[in-house]
Amino acid sequence: MVSSDLDPRFTFESFVVGPANRLACAAARRAADSPGASYNPLFIYSDSGLGKSHILSAIAHYAIRVHPEHGVRYVAVESFLEELSRAIAAGEQDRLRERYEELDILLLDDVQFLTGQTEAQEMLLRLLDHLSAHGSQIVLASDRAPSDIDGLDVRLVSRFSGGLIVDIGRPEYETRVAILRRKAEERGQTLLPGVAEVVARAEFKNVRELAGALNKIIAVQELEGRQVDKDEVRPLLGLGPEPAGAGPDSGVSADALMDEFGAFIQELSSTVASKVEHEEAPWRRLLRQTAETFEADGYSATRLRRMLESDKAPDDPQAVVDRYRADIQALRQIGRELDRVGNPWPEAAIGLLKDPERVEEAASLLASARERVRPFPIIGEGPDLDQIAEHFPTLAVNAARKMLAPKRPEFNPLYLWSPDPLQAQGLLGAMGRSFIAEDPMRRVAITSAAEFAEDFIRALSQGVAGAWRERWWTVDLLLVYGAEALSETERAQDEFFHLFEAANRRGARVVIAADRPPSGIHSIDDRLRSRFEGGLVVEARSDTLPPALCELNLQEAPPEYIQDEDPWRSFERPKVADAVIPPLEELQQGERGGLFLEGVDPETGEAVAAPEGGTSPAAAAAQATPTGQRAWRPSRERVVWDWPSIEDRIVEDEE
Repeated sequence: MVSSDLDPRFTFESFVVGPANRLACAAARRAADSPGASYNPLFIYSDSGLGKSHILSAIAHYAIRVHPEHGVRYVAVESFLEELSRAIAAGEQDRLRERYEELDILLLDDVQFLTGQTEAQEMLLRLLDHLSAHGSQIVLASDRAPSDIDGLDVRLVSRFSGGLIVDIGRPEYETRVAILRRKAEERGQTLLPGVAEVVARAEFKNVRELAGALNKIIAVQELEGRQVDKDEVRPLLGLGPEPAGAGPDSGVSADALMDEFGAFIQELSSTVASKVEHEEAPWRRLLRQTAETFEADGYSATRLRRMLESDKAPDDPQAVVDRYRADIQALRQIGRELDRVGNPWPEAAIGLLKDPERVEEAASLLASARERVRPFPIIGEGPDLDQIAEHFPTLAVNAARKMLAPKRPEFNPLYLWSPDPLQAQGLLGAMGRSFIAEDPMRRVAITSAAEFAEDFIRALSQGVAGAWRERWWTVDLLLVYGAEALSETERAQDEFFHLFEAANRRGARVVIAADRPPSGIHSIDDRLRSRFEGGLVVEARSDTLPPALCELNLQEAPPEYIQDEDPWRSFERPKVADAVIPPLEELQQGERGGLFLEGVDPETGEAVAAPEGGTSPAAAAAQATPTGQRAWRPSRERVVWDWPSIEDRIVEDEE
């Protein structure tokens, strides 16, 4: 098992070793060469952008090459949490844990996001103990030391401390120069003398920002077909004059199966009660027959079975039955709506739609499904990139074209800024139109940062934040304008950071527009600023662009499914006092186990005359066999009732 998230560029050969990262690199090589033999677990931490993910990917690449028989898994904690959430919804936690327990090397990135994830921490604790006991290698990475991760289980801190904890510092000047030259070489570019040195002396906080500066230099060289001179570097990067006397060191350095088994045991035990039916109190017979009928259709009758275990009769047995039937009707309606929407999580609905105790959960699933498939607004008519190109600087246009090319560029995101925010917004709109024109099946999402934050608040208030995130993770091109407004948000910044990371892992393209460069946006998360500056930052100022060409003309997309304005209007849960459902004694059990009114055809629902002798159609069907029982139905414990979909619902005799 190997993660598809591995970046082929991140190997030990491409990792520039210096004093600040030498120990971490040596320990990683030892872990890759002799898994489980020493430094287990190995915990690497550093500030963002200093090479932790590179080292974990390098271990995976080396182990796959040298130990091809080993099971290797590189996974970010966010992906791990998604897997766990899906497994819990499907009742497959044990299967997920078993899959991870088969690994020889587990590489877990961004451990700091385990904060507040109690269930994930518990699973990870058991997983670490199992892997360690079987000689498997564990390597973890975080942006802070284990003891500094808030809400981390003390047992996990203890396990991490039992191995080797090593940090990575900011690279010094010589290493920064070597990194720049190595990355330029990997891109097939050469730098004029002094260029790498000038960049290395700039105040970049980490290697990612350093690479972002190099991206801009290489973009100029590629798009303008010329070499950048060392004297152009600081103005090109938006840096002030180099301070006098500046030297090399002046830079700042996932229950359903168990529920079914429990229902099966309850069904088996209920057959005993049927043997003494003539001795039952009327209320017991009403509840038992109702339970048996709906259990035959695969529904849970825990509520009724619990009352049958009691010696005390409920105050109003008929009201209990009415409420139970109404809940099942609600589940059926929700099921129909999920089928119409196109349920993105069919596994989660398997047991949920058969349990009347979980109607509220089923309604939440429906709300989440609707959110997940909600389409993004469509960019309306307007100029495409070619039609608007003449109004923008060549560098900005060429960078935009490269971002839309079939092969995703080395830089991601593309950050466009202009003092007039409408200009950058117009360029984003043109890019979106060109991207869709090439392939209308690709998904484009365009939003302002303020609208993104407001939409997140709405999703939180409606309890569909998880589905909201998954919806954003499906885009192929993400266009965000007015990024400067992120400084006025808190949680939305964190959500946007995670969205960017997920989009980047999927290979999606991200384009940001603002009225200022990243360095000018105050009160913004350093991780987010680092991601912006780690891409390509280009000024997109225009002196000739007419305001009319900047309009996005956003239109509401047609829904991907037909949705009732009120999905509940077709039925109303009966109030107990006003119940119109007839008592069970007035109903007959049809050939499929359903209940039908006397004198009503069970197939068509139309009124029919009773046969001679006054026997109803359903009763006549039952009396047609020698025993007077329904001929098709074997004993309850020998029938398979619950299948994932109605099309697969069959009756199967084990013999």
